[in-house]
Amino acid sequence: MAKWLVAFASMTGNTEEIAELIVEGITQSGHDVDLKSVTDCNAADVLEYDGCMIGVYTWGDGELPDEFLDFYEELDELDLSGKRAAVFGSGDTSYEQFCKAVDLTAEKLQERGAEVSPETLKIEYSPLEQEKETCRDFGRRFVTAGEKVS
Repeated sequence: MAKWLVAFASMTGNTEEIAELIVEGITQSGHDVDLKSVTDCNAADVLEYDGCMIGVYTWGDGELPDEFLDFYEELDELDLSGKRAAVFGSGDTSYEQFCKAVDLTAEKLQERGAEVSPETLKIEYSPLEQEKETCRDFGRRFVTAGEKVS
């Protein structure tokens, strides 16, 4: 069975909450998943998994957060060919570049050869009650994509 990583950067807890909900969805679908803060792992950890979901909040007007920069830059050293990936995050719609860090991260993963889901998950601040199931479903759909139906 495939093993998945959900790694995230979170300052206020918003992106961490999204990550936890995604992990709930993955475990509900019967898959193994590890949840890690990017401050407690490095990008090379991604290689130990069949795929990863990376969560990042957007700082300011479209910037990557400081605590995510090392992880992001370490991706340049990796060949992610054959790895599946998806990206999610939180942001603030009052900024012109809403959740731009999500887009930057997805682009970086693609550059490194990962098969990146065209779907990203972008949440303003923390998930509202009706968005919580959307987060769980995002995790479920990612890990079950491509599974053989018998």
